Amino acid sequence: MSHTEADLVQLLHTGPFHLALRTALAVRGLPLQRVQHHLAHRGIRVGVTSLSYWQQGARRPQRPESLKAVRALEEVLQLPGNSLLRLLSGDAVGRVEVERPAGRSYRSLVEVSGSVEELLAELESPADGGLHTVGHHERVRIGAARELVGRESQHVVRAHRDGVDRYLAIHHGDPGCDPSRVAVRAVENCRTGRVRWHEETGVVVAELLFDARLRAGDTHLFSYGFEDGTAGPSGEYVRGFSFAGGQYVLQVHFDEAALPVRCRRFAQTSAGAPRGGRAELTLSGRHRTVHVVEQGVRPGILGIDWDWS
Repeated sequence: MSHTEADLVQLLHTGPFHLALRTALAVRGLPLQRVQHHLAHRGIRVGVTSLSYWQQGARRPQRPESLKAVRALEEVLQLPGNSLLRLLSGDAVGRVEVERPAGRSYRSLVEVSGSVEELLAELESPADGGLHTVGHHERVRIGAARELVGRESQHVVRAHRDGVDRYLAIHHGDPGCDPSRVAVRAVENCRTGRVRWHEETGVVVAELLFDARLRAGDTHLFSYGFEDGTAGPSGEYVRGFSFAGGQYVLQVHFDEAALPVRCRRFAQTSAGAPRGGRAELTLSGRHRTVHVVEQGVRPGILGIDWDWS
């Protein structure tokens, strides 16, 4: 997977060291042999094998001569001074958080957690799928009968372990939803795998398969959607977040024949907690949409609700 300057800036801030080094090498387009040559020109002798181990995370530079080489690497790779050294001296807790962000259980996020966990187990998915969100733009469509017609997502994720090649998307229909009639659409950079649903709760879990296995630190952008329209009137849309992540944008579009009289955003720390973070949202005139933007998502729940009268 390709890396960008923005990826590098983020990893230099958050770590871990080996992912920051690997990304810097990729962004600068320098093979290890060339890096070794630049270091040797500065009087520092480091083997290609050692450099490879450092960027894979198999070893960490610790000896004084190795730390001197890291300082020289910052110059060779045109990085801010001490940016790599700071990651080496950072506390272990911070490094673990980046590699595998602290997560929340589905039980704390959704009232139908039992159904979700049952379907995930059926798909042999671990609680930690190996991915966390960098950015997520979600569009929800409400129809003329006030029903949830469907939703589309453009999703950017980052792998925090090697070998990840799929994402499990979860859809929870409104009361009366017939999950057997909900259609899954793989739009971009993914394809639909197995789909499972729970009749009583209206939960659908869809496996979205990538074309390549991601390495730790790789990002992947993909788009998908669910076509529903099988339930009664909808009064809210809720998104639960197991992990902290990047930007989340939620937009709700209403049919011109069914416009709400009031819309609000809200947040919750868990499914049973009171709703806070209330703010009125103004429905845009011509496009009939409301939206919320969360720059840095925390584990918990975000959503928009609305009144029909």
